Amino acid sequence: MGYRWVVLAVGALAQGTNAAVFLGLPAITPHLREHFDLTLPQVGLLLGAVNLGTMLTLVPWGVAADRRGERLVMTIGGVGAAACLALAAMDGPVVAGLALVGVGLFGASVNAASGRAVLTWFPADRRGLAMGIRQTATPLGAALAAAVLPLVAVTAGVPTAFLALAGFTAFVATAVAVLVREPPGAVRAAHGHGVILTDRNLIRLSAASGLLVVPQFTAAALMVELLHDHRGVAVGAAAGLFAVAQVLGGLGRLGVGVWSDRVRDRVGPLKTLSVVIAVGFVLCAVLDQAPIGLLAGVLIPTAALALCWNGLAVTAAAELAPEGSSGTALGMQNTANYLSATVTPALAGWVAVTFGWPAALLLAAASATAARLLLAPAFTPRHLATRFG
Repeated sequence: MGYRWVVLAVGALAQGTNAAVFLGLPAITPHLREHFDLTLPQVGLLLGAVNLGTMLTLVPWGVAADRRGERLVMTIGGVGAAACLALAAMDGPVVAGLALVGVGLFGASVNAASGRAVLTWFPADRRGLAMGIRQTATPLGAALAAAVLPLVAVTAGVPTAFLALAGFTAFVATAVAVLVREPPGAVRAAHGHGVILTDRNLIRLSAASGLLVVPQFTAAALMVELLHDHRGVAVGAAAGLFAVAQVLGGLGRLGVGVWSDRVRDRVGPLKTLSVVIAVGFVLCAVLDQAPIGLLAGVLIPTAALALCWNGLAVTAAAELAPEGSSGTALGMQNTANYLSATVTPALAGWVAVTFGWPAALLLAAASATAARLLLAPAFTPRHLATRFG
């Protein structure tokens, strides 16, 4: 069964590459603003374009993965995303914005299909760890992009940064086509997707996930701007602190995955994280004008915690679905995430400009609190507990 780790490695690589686009691009927010001559809310809209495209196609890609398998879906999606990233290298914010929507449309294939691939290869009592590893690739990909993309943008320009992302995305699509396959006896769904999409527990979990994306993307999309423009930290140092938060968030995803395996529960740890994230953002708002070392000392772990929860929510969503239909469930859960991710950068940027950065941080705290309230009622036992057998 060693091949399961090959599938996990390729799935994680695909997930990390996708994250390098939608979470890594915020690291060059100042360069994008200068290159395209954009305001802060406008660059938030540009960064949200990938999430808009992703949101529109997550469920269809999930259905396709359930019916046709992960390899075909991720290969087609990867090639299409690479082509759109190359198109984004053309001058002009309108062309770049439309191209980034296309990146999302194709890149959404990774979110549903790579998760389904991992879940079909790993048993329930190791699934939290496996999905934690897969989800860890998201902040690690973002951290690598945060470290490399500013250097590329400064030395070679923003178009070259887009081309570099396009080249690596094409490479990963090739790896998927060569290395990924389904386990023997894997179940493929042929119908019943409407039942999944109307499941009340899945709807509630998806809504809570969408709310938790608000603090995640407030930190991910605007942390560099907060530290650089608002508090005067050099852009390179701000990007470095952003990268540190991404790495810590990735390690946190591993930790909470193991935690959920040991307690045989995904939702309980998710509830705890919601509360801690809310408290962290309230503290950041209070410390807005504190010495930069103190603010960073709270902001970095808070941003890391805001990244930790995704693997729990993804695994819980897949375990809510009937066998063979996890791709559709993941597509639904991720749709809520990306709807929130599409809106959050522009909304948080507008709140920061209009009402101040503490207000934007408090908005993130309020969203985490609302997520905790949605998760309060018990989930139907058959959806989660019985999957541990």
